[in-house]
Amino acid sequence: MPPELSVVGSINLDLVAKVDRLPRPGETLSGARLERIPGGKGANQAVGAARLGADVRMVGCVGLDPLADEALAGLREAQVQLDVRQVDAPTGVAIILVAGDGENVIVVVPGANAEVGGFSVQGNVLCQLEIPDAAVEEARAQAEWLCVNAAPARPLVVDADLVVANRYEAEVVGEQRLLAVTLGEEGAVLLEDGKEVARARPPKVEAVDGTAAGDAFTACLVVSMLEGRDREESLRRACAAGAIAASRFGAQPSLPTADEVDAILQT
Repeated sequence: MPPELSVVGSINLDLVAKVDRLPRPGETLSGARLERIPGGKGANQAVGAARLGADVRMVGCVGLDPLADEALAGLREAQVQLDVRQVDAPTGVAIILVAGDGENVIVVVPGANAEVGGFSVQGNVLCQLEIPDAAVEEARAQAEWLCVNAAPARPLVVDADLVVANRYEAEVVGEQRLLAVTLGEEGAVLLEDGKEVARARPPKVEAVDGTAAGDAFTACLVVSMLEGRDREESLRRACAAGAIAASRFGAQPSLPTADEVDAILQT
């Protein structure tokens, strides 16, 4: 049986401009190419988990505007069960600049994501911090097992079973019961009560767009653990998933399948 997972999180439409390099403060660059891609950390991780073989339910909010259908398209394509409310607020939008070397800068306009709440979940739950703290607390109160991806970084208001953070976010959330820290090209480390219990490095890839690499890592780590894999294998698979995502353009289009993760680990 595939693992079951409820994702409580953000749903956005990404407006992605591809540029040769990122602009300096006050600088205007021209010649960019714009694409509209379904995104949001919650939706990305839900799609990522579904592609890895989990049975996924997405809990979130979109607006009553034309952007909502575009934002939900990737979830529907991945056959994620939708528990999504339409609210009187604009659908969330992320404005993303992606440079030729894969570096990016992102500004998120939360919109309807600020209205997430009043839901019912059970079992395994995954949250991120693009939704209100109250929604994360609501998830904790109902979940049997909770993972929080501490992004964007702020102090946690719950005691999660697993926390995923990059090195900067980890400084904000501090020591956790079980904390996976992503280190970019150096891979990731798993800390239990501050003590290292596993470490992994990603396969080498050519970076194209790092937008959803963290989402791919989080989804794969969660699914691997729920499948009963040991910590080292789970972390190794998560690093591989993040590397694959970084080698592709866009958020949800870059998220790998389980077969793709298996294949890159065998090279």
